[in-house]
Amino acid sequence: MNKIGTKTIETDSLILRQFTIEDAHDMFSNWASDPEVTKYLTWPAHQDEAFTKTLLSEWIENYQDGTYFNWAMELKDTSAVIGNISVVHLDEKIEGAEIGYCMSRACWGKELMPEALKAVMNFLFDEVGLNLVAAYHDSRNPKSGRVMDKAGMKYEGTLRAAAINNQGISDRVYHAMIRSDRL
Repeated sequence: MNKIGTKTIETDSLILRQFTIEDAHDMFSNWASDPEVTKYLTWPAHQDEAFTKTLLSEWIENYQDGTYFNWAMELKDTSAVIGNISVVHLDEKIEGAEIGYCMSRACWGKELMPEALKAVMNFLFDEVGLNLVAAYHDSRNPKSGRVMDKAGMKYEGTLRAAAINNQGISDRVYHAMIRSDRL
């Protein structure tokens, strides 16, 4: 595994890059304060921009670690930061990562998240050298599963009552891709 950390990735519509403290306003106003965006997540909607700024400060410090992968999703045409995608769990022993993501509700349904997920998966396979990239969603949030499918992940199974989020105890619906799936 190559411990290269969060590097800039460019797609047709997005620039995936490290967060800066200047992203606090976009992050707060575009997704982190929206209870609809955080509905199926493990963290509550942010109550004020000061909290968002504090969190970003922590994330920015973590960029010094070559095993920290957390991208701001910036729209190329407007430079607005509309979401984030990150490795939420890394297992170096099996060369595997679990991905999490969220995005501004105003951008839902525009194929931006599958585009970002594909790009991050390619980076993790090709640059970092991972063998497995996985993600899961709450069974009550099938749209997140469609993002995974569109990015080329395969349904792996459902773990019943195996997680907790802002909706309470939930089923984890797993999707994954391994390096050999790309051939």
